[in-house]
Amino acid sequence: MDIQEKNLESSGHQKINWVSKHMKLLNSIQTMSYSLNGLKIGMSIHLEAKTAYLAITLKKLGADVFVTGCNPLSTQDDVAEALKDYGIIVHAKRTEDEREYFSFLHKILDYKPDLILDDGADLTVLAHTERKEVLDNLKGVSEETTTGVRRLKNLQAQGILKVPVIAVNNAKMKFMFDNRYGTGQSTWDSIMRNTNLLVAGKKVLVAGYGWCGRGIALRAHGLGARVMVSEVDPIKAVEALMDGFDVGKIDELAPQADIIITATGVCDVLSEETIRKLKNGVILANAGHFNVEIPMEKLEKLATRKYEIRKNVTCYEVNGKDIFVIGQGRLVNLAAADGHPVEIMDISFALQALSLLYLSQHYKDLKNIVYDYPEELDRQVAMLKLRSLGIEIDNLTNEQRKYLESF
Repeated sequence: MDIQEKNLESSGHQKINWVSKHMKLLNSIQTMSYSLNGLKIGMSIHLEAKTAYLAITLKKLGADVFVTGCNPLSTQDDVAEALKDYGIIVHAKRTEDEREYFSFLHKILDYKPDLILDDGADLTVLAHTERKEVLDNLKGVSEETTTGVRRLKNLQAQGILKVPVIAVNNAKMKFMFDNRYGTGQSTWDSIMRNTNLLVAGKKVLVAGYGWCGRGIALRAHGLGARVMVSEVDPIKAVEALMDGFDVGKIDELAPQADIIITATGVCDVLSEETIRKLKNGVILANAGHFNVEIPMEKLEKLATRKYEIRKNVTCYEVNGKDIFVIGQGRLVNLAAADGHPVEIMDISFALQALSLLYLSQHYKDLKNIVYDYPEELDRQVAMLKLRSLGIEIDNLTNEQRKYLESF
């Protein structure tokens, strides 16, 4: 091992050791009488310290664990190097080469995993299309994200899905906290550390008002921004309005914005015409899983000049105006920062660990469909979180239960 590799490994261990002190739910699960003995788990996930500690937890529960990234730019090489010291097979590195990224996914499938832990569904979709031979051994999938759940439901609708899937994203303890508070904080952490610009007083446009968009808008308001929201869902649009934000069409709002953040889950949020109208110096950031929300190909086509003006920030000159894009339009909180806060991901990864345990025990009784997260596990994680904080809550009395059951 050369000096650079040793430095990488040391840095990765420092990061993993830090999160291990704060992921109390995973630490608790490690001490319980759960077992994944004899099972091979393939993980495709944003490979940084918190996800590394999830992999370590699964290894401690007895699984053979094989890990790669789920986004070309979200892997932290020092963490990937350090993770190998825990007896975990790692095929991942930070890369801009999508072919290399997909080659790592194929390597994980070469191990013919019993269970897949996916983030965005690339690994699962690949197993159902190009690598169908791995389906003979695959028993189930646990999916982390809104985008991934949508893609797997599309597989189900087309009759292609061949294994049961647990939609971890649909757990209340996931979307109400990870999507809202995690995305809200980490998106702004990335924008602020990569630009070093003030948020207060600026006009911020949040495209999409799902749970992620809610969190981003809430944090923008807290930082003193004037917040605007665009939506295609009339109910969410009314909610954004009543939360105190300006609501309108993106083509009308975008030219006013100093910062635009996409969190929609769909492609081409900005049209060419709208890009031409953007304000000089506008900052574009994407908080959606894939790099399709900001139309990077259109931006490349329109730009007369492109250059990196600051680490993780690219300047595109369009019609004599500067448009700044953070993290190449990829998931901004991971492509250009450290992702969600540790305690938030402790909740989400406790859900993931219990989901894989549930699949390992019940896959024979499950249909090949996308299941909502089991409510009893959702509540178990909530109780674990409260206990980790030293908080106790009330229980209904027998009289109260009888009252609720009366008619």
